[in-house]
Amino acid sequence: MPAAARLLLCCALLSASVSSFGMTLYRTTDDFGVVSYSDRPSPGAKTFTLREPMLERVDGQVRLQTEPFPGGVRFFVRNDLYVPMEVELRIDKLANAFGGNAPRIVRSVVGPRSTKVLSSVLAAPGGPLKYASKFQYAMGDPVQRSQGYRYPFPWKGGPFRLTQGPNGRFSHFGAKGRYAMDIAMPEGTPIIAARAGVVVKIENNQTGRGTNPAGNFVRILHPDGTMGVYLHLMRGSVVVREGQQVGLGQALAKSGNTGNSTGPHLHFVVQRNVGFALESIPFQFDRPIGGLPDFTAGNP
Repeated sequence: MPAAARLLLCCALLSASVSSFGMTLYRTTDDFGVVSYSDRPSPGAKTFTLREPMLERVDGQVRLQTEPFPGGVRFFVRNDLYVPMEVELRIDKLANAFGGNAPRIVRSVVGPRSTKVLSSVLAAPGGPLKYASKFQYAMGDPVQRSQGYRYPFPWKGGPFRLTQGPNGRFSHFGAKGRYAMDIAMPEGTPIIAARAGVVVKIENNQTGRGTNPAGNFVRILHPDGTMGVYLHLMRGSVVVREGQQVGLGQALAKSGNTGNSTGPHLHFVVQRNVGFALESIPFQFDRPIGGLPDFTAGNP
């Protein structure tokens, strides 16, 4: 059986047979290097546990900082990302605070590549100010509302087959990926922007499964606050940079098989901040998948 047919059969069987969330699969490689997956163990098989944290880390790029001044302390946030961040600061365990020692909660949106003061606390006369702080954040501005948009295919070539759609039982069961679509395609297929926007996050150096379930990816912020994410890309193929404005149809990368991927495919999802949670939202392509061939295939 040709390799492409084996891939499509494998993806179809996995999508159809998996019935539990976050289940464990078993990965085997035969003498010819062909990889297969099953929900039943076999000699020599290695566990392959599916999980859904398809959300990139932003450690160190969104930071709560404090600035003491005579008689108190000021709290501010530095956002080094090219996307607004919703933040929450909780100040509790206050002692000797002017205005009382009740916990204080501040919520705000910090713009891209900017710094914003969240709060100041003054010390009451008679002793030092004491406090504890807790800080959390989520990518995107929850105030923005998504607009109707039908997405052109984010690739060149085909036709390709949808191997897992919205609410798929294999891995599209959590809030971040519930409405994602997986499209099986050969590694190296040109991936293009399905909507104009600003590139806010990329990964380009992951090999194979790596440490990030998303593998190599590109995240694009659209004008309405939604974000399109292109996952499992080929290592070294991403040709855009963070902060770059991209247009509809612009080359982004090439498809791959990196991260938590069971075969070469593109995982495409649209997300928005729904209030301290980045979740996938329903979307539609502007034509059926698997229709007439797309003769625009070529180098990006």
